[in-house]
Amino acid sequence: MKTFLLHLTRPTLQRYVWQDALLWIPRIYCGYHLAFNFGAAKFGLPWSPPENNLGFFEVAFWFPNDINEYGGVFSLCPAIFAWLGAFSEAVGGLALILGFQTRIFSFLIAVTMLVAAFVQHAGEELWQQLPAMHFFWVALYCMMLGSGRFGIDYLLTKNKTL
Repeated sequence: MKTFLLHLTRPTLQRYVWQDALLWIPRIYCGYHLAFNFGAAKFGLPWSPPENNLGFFEVAFWFPNDINEYGGVFSLCPAIFAWLGAFSEAVGGLALILGFQTRIFSFLIAVTMLVAAFVQHAGEELWQQLPAMHFFWVALYCMMLGSGRFGIDYLLTKNKTL
């Protein structure tokens, strides 16, 4: 189990440092927007807008109703799905910025963005789906590569052997 967790945490390093730096830019950009714009409006964090009146780790009152409207499995327990989606955006975005457990949080973000693109915006024009797809593609490459040299994952695993 320890070997699996180490393998899951250890990032794939690029040949040159500048390549890791180039891959760092979209990870930071998307993490910032997820944590401080999209997620903060739905999930109670210290930087959430005060007008939303959200307690710590509390979901906005309107979000479970939106999730319930998706129908299907989402209508079985919309509060849980709302909490999971808001958590993956807000806390997952912060984890992307820090490069902490990048692959795990990228998986959560990727699933959330697939739901946003193909369930929330189902039947809408492609332009409505593009923001969620943008975050999905960045989460997908972060899931494959990890944090690179510029993240906590690298610091935690650089002296560990499998």
